[in-house]
Amino acid sequence: MSASPETLAGDSLSVEIDGVVYPARKGAMIIEVTDANGITVPRFCYHPKLPVAANCRMCMVQVEMGGRMMPKPLPACATPVADGMKVWTKSDYARDAQRAVMEFLLINHPLDCPICDQGGECELQDLALGYGRGVSRFTEDKRVVADKDFGPLIATAMTRCIHCTRCVRFLEHVAGHKELGGTGRGENVEIGTWIEHSIESELSGNVIDVCPVGALTSKPFLYRARAWEMIETPGIGPHDCVGSNLYLHTRRGELLRVASRDNEAVNEVWLSDRDRFGYEGINSDDRLMQPMVRRDGEWQAVDWEQALQAAVDGLRGRGADLGVLASPSATVEEHVLLARLAAGLGTANIDHRLRQADFTGQEDAPLYPALGRSIESLERADAVLVIGGNPRKDQPMLGHRLRKAALAGAAVMHIDMVEPVLTYPLAQRVVVAPDRLVQSLAGVAAALLQAKGARAPEALQPLLDSTLPDATEQAIAATLTDAGDAVLLLGIGAHMHPAFSALRALAVLVAELSGASLGFLADGANAAGAHLAGVLPHREAGGRARAASGLDAAAMLRDPRKAWLLLGIEPELDCADGAAALAALQKAEFVVALTPFATAAM
Repeated sequence: MSASPETLAGDSLSVEIDGVVYPARKGAMIIEVTDANGITVPRFCYHPKLPVAANCRMCMVQVEMGGRMMPKPLPACATPVADGMKVWTKSDYARDAQRAVMEFLLINHPLDCPICDQGGECELQDLALGYGRGVSRFTEDKRVVADKDFGPLIATAMTRCIHCTRCVRFLEHVAGHKELGGTGRGENVEIGTWIEHSIESELSGNVIDVCPVGALTSKPFLYRARAWEMIETPGIGPHDCVGSNLYLHTRRGELLRVASRDNEAVNEVWLSDRDRFGYEGINSDDRLMQPMVRRDGEWQAVDWEQALQAAVDGLRGRGADLGVLASPSATVEEHVLLARLAAGLGTANIDHRLRQADFTGQEDAPLYPALGRSIESLERADAVLVIGGNPRKDQPMLGHRLRKAALAGAAVMHIDMVEPVLTYPLAQRVVVAPDRLVQSLAGVAAALLQAKGARAPEALQPLLDSTLPDATEQAIAATLTDAGDAVLLLGIGAHMHPAFSALRALAVLVAELSGASLGFLADGANAAGAHLAGVLPHREAGGRARAASGLDAAAMLRDPRKAWLLLGIEPELDCADGAAALAALQKAEFVVALTPFATAAM
């Protein structure tokens, strides 16, 4: 609901900054107002996504309140604006305070810039140029701090640390893992883990981004290149269905680093570790650099013309004897071309749902299995029910949104077959054996039917009529009904369940009865795109029903095809039954694998 003009007027005030009057929100800090109006105030510890710490003191400004000049400069990040307040960010008084803080920060900072990976994108470098002295007056011994071992992803140079505590606050308040802290006092404070172990958070790489100096850098990227040597290309995270925005940093065609790209609607300013560091697989020793053809039982490198001709000769005329399996993480363009190729070869045996076991009632599945709402809106939900999934590990940035929702007061609930360690509090948790998952969700549906006085759909009637909900299932149903904005999420575990069709039907019913939105958290980065592109045995591109359905992924493996076309998959790892997949492929007369890696199974 939008605020009324009276409410807006009551929440706004005026503040004068450097001689210009600006409107400001009541309760906002000075630095928020200056940032919103393009006024530069130096800072190290302040970050718009982190709680205020006010421990670097770099953002000192001169303030007049009620006609009285404050006796000391005040930190802009921790000083709320007041009506009629006057602020000077560039007066001699403010500049002297900022320069003094910079001088203190540089007392112990080593001259590592020539060999520091942060060089060229370092906040301390930039601000030292504007606020630092040309010559140091400090003649005492500098403090030296031993480097810490934070694990295989984060390199440390703790002598460079300026104690801004951004990394500490990120892990505690954003990632939900209080793994770092400060020990000691004054200049002898040291940032480290509590019991000398590696950082385990799935979002740990973000401490590299928030660190304003070179104390925390990327270990895989260490000493590889300078920031100004690389070309920055926007990309999308390939590891889950969230689609986190990122940048690919390349030099002379070689991918050297991945960094977060701001998008408040998707991943804010953060990035999961697998999206940030997963690029290393590109340079794996198993990477294929040219086409290969098996001749007389041996792999031989050939040129593209020979490889394509061999594929054409082997696939032509196969018709229904051809099976096509695609990665759910392939691009839409790849999915569209693959579907067209399969149609041209005369087969409808095409599927991307490699880890799904139950295809019953697939005609009733949504044409576009999406989240059903914006990712950003999840953090404003009043109630969330996750069925058969662990967003913290399966979709880390979506798990981050659920954490924000829970901390804001939302009732987050889980029905699952395991009890994962989560970073947010749960209002209700049901952990059951796999063969009881359907029964548990049916209990929630039955409780809703009783509360609404409604009848179950005919297909679900035998199950629901025999289901007696327990107290927890009734509580979940009541929470969903009472919530102003409720969400149901079907996770990867539900999609892989042997009774997925029943879980999907029950989830649809629960969503309808409670007024909740229903989202599908499918496996892979682009399962929804594969649905739209027609990489399905029963639907063509755009969701049109096929005149004659082909075989789904599981059916193809049960009744192996004579020829196979594989796109971006490792069957032994990507299929629900890896052993059956390998056995089916070994029986085939001809297999074409479009894959970037060679594997032992090939």
